[in-house]
Amino acid sequence: MANQPQQLSLPPPRTYSRTEFAALRARVQGVPVGKIAQLYFDSDTSPYPDEPEQLERFLRTMRDDLVQLAILHGSPVLADHLRASIAKHGSARLARASLQMVEQASRLAVAAPQAGHAVGLWFRPLIARHLAGEGIQTLAELVAFANRRGGSWWRAVPRIGFGRARVIVAWLRRHADTLGVTVSADVDAAEPLVAPGDPVVIGPASGQLAPLERMALPHALSGERGTNRAPVFPYVRARHDLDAVRAYLAGYAGQTATQRAYVRELERLVLWATMQRGVALSSLTVEDCEAYKAFLAAPAAAFTGPPMSRKSGRWRPFAPGGLSTDSQRYAVRAIRAAFDWLVDVRYLAGNPWRAVKDPRTVRRAQKMKIDRALPIDLWTRVRVFLAERSDNPGPQAERWRAARALLLLMGDSGLRIAEAAAARRPALEWLPADRDVPPTWLLQVIGKGDRERFVPVSDECIAALQAHWRDRGLDFAAPDAGAPLVAPIFIPGTKKARKKFGLDTGKEDVTGVPLQEGYSVRGARGLNSWAIRQMLEHLTHLNESERWQLAHTSPHALRHTFGTQSVAADVPLDVVQRIMGHASLQTTTTYVTAERRRMRAEVAKYHARLTGSGQK
Repeated sequence: MANQPQQLSLPPPRTYSRTEFAALRARVQGVPVGKIAQLYFDSDTSPYPDEPEQLERFLRTMRDDLVQLAILHGSPVLADHLRASIAKHGSARLARASLQMVEQASRLAVAAPQAGHAVGLWFRPLIARHLAGEGIQTLAELVAFANRRGGSWWRAVPRIGFGRARVIVAWLRRHADTLGVTVSADVDAAEPLVAPGDPVVIGPASGQLAPLERMALPHALSGERGTNRAPVFPYVRARHDLDAVRAYLAGYAGQTATQRAYVRELERLVLWATMQRGVALSSLTVEDCEAYKAFLAAPAAAFTGPPMSRKSGRWRPFAPGGLSTDSQRYAVRAIRAAFDWLVDVRYLAGNPWRAVKDPRTVRRAQKMKIDRALPIDLWTRVRVFLAERSDNPGPQAERWRAARALLLLMGDSGLRIAEAAAARRPALEWLPADRDVPPTWLLQVIGKGDRERFVPVSDECIAALQAHWRDRGLDFAAPDAGAPLVAPIFIPGTKKARKKFGLDTGKEDVTGVPLQEGYSVRGARGLNSWAIRQMLEHLTHLNESERWQLAHTSPHALRHTFGTQSVAADVPLDVVQRIMGHASLQTTTTYVTAERRRMRAEVAKYHARLTGSGQK
């Protein structure tokens, strides 16, 4: 029997996980067994949750095991108390305080976490489910995930906030010996390195990298005495190179995507000039520019890393693998244009990049990756799957409804992901039927080059948006509501998160609802990637070609899906051009080429079948 001491010699005593200890504490405090199963056990990691009687027996056995260990290894007073309780009641009756003493005296029963253990054995089902949703099944995978993403790893996992992340990291470090893997020293729940407002001095001496908004230069490399500084009166108040760069970038305020791209190119150049070349930006020569052009093709390892928060100490200016030739060419042209401006405002005397040729690139007949567009049958199955997941109750239903609304905006209306993320309710208008024209929802979009266009939105997409708005507690029918069409359901209560989503600005729409910000482009991409991963896991009937196609479905592939399918449905090219916001009709005709290629492939299958049947 479980309460007989001889059990401890044959075999070794049973060990228990932290989750099982928490379940026993809850039972001692009178929590019903059914509630304990719901709170502490998950069907993927425990045999008990759907069998209350089994769970009840397990907790009694666990209690008796711990009591016997406490009798053997605890204080004489505790042992006498437990023996008396067993003699009187047949088994030890424990209160909250006595259970705590039993746990302390029975450390032999504490299981050692192993790298291959499922996260559900050590964390509550809610946390384990969210970790599993990001592909984290074991403790080893959790450690690897945290090490890969750095201090802000927890931001990629829904409902894992600042406090929980700090506890998880501390627990993983405490058990590093038995896990065999450890969380890196620079991984913490808080953002590593300095506070957001504190500058980071970069240079050969410091060895630190920082993005432009947090960058400070040593005096010798600041450019205050740059050899290429103009000797005449400058048109900008720039004491040094960083002031001049920021003045240039300020001219692109309101052009978010363009400004972000120029920030990326200029901060890369400043970091390279300072860290690698040891020269100020305003002292670069043609030889320096040629050296940087070569560096773009193969950045040093210290400059590369996976995507990270710009506030993280693990942030790096280049992704692993360097830049494509097209990206190298773009970088050189963007820097040359910036230096032209610096010459025009008389900050620099001349532009050394004028003597640097663009990197050679392969001229492509078709720059758009239209082959990534989904064929109509696969796109139809994706839409059905999105609808089913959105209608089914479950912990991820709200996230599915947000994903469905976002994907349909791109796939049914041809929006770019930045346009879908920026769209707000006042831009969406319902127009009644007009003779042979059916009632239509039109969305005003400000696209590339600040060009305005109007995009029809499908009824299915409108239904998805309405369901998503109900999850957010908003009235979609209120025409003056200023909320974004798609936005995160859950926003952490931290000051940083509330500021990011505009909840503390005090701005409200006419209905009194705070003017919350929607998804960032990065956040929208993350939602799209999550949905694609889930579909690849659950759409098991796809063939190999379809799985490859779905796995490579980016947000822009959904835009191409709209273009290709519109052409296939005989929508006039000029209409498709206006809807998609193409500057040239030639760009739109690419979809005709794609549709013709698909037609030829399908007809070839038919002809091959006829030939095969004739040979039999």
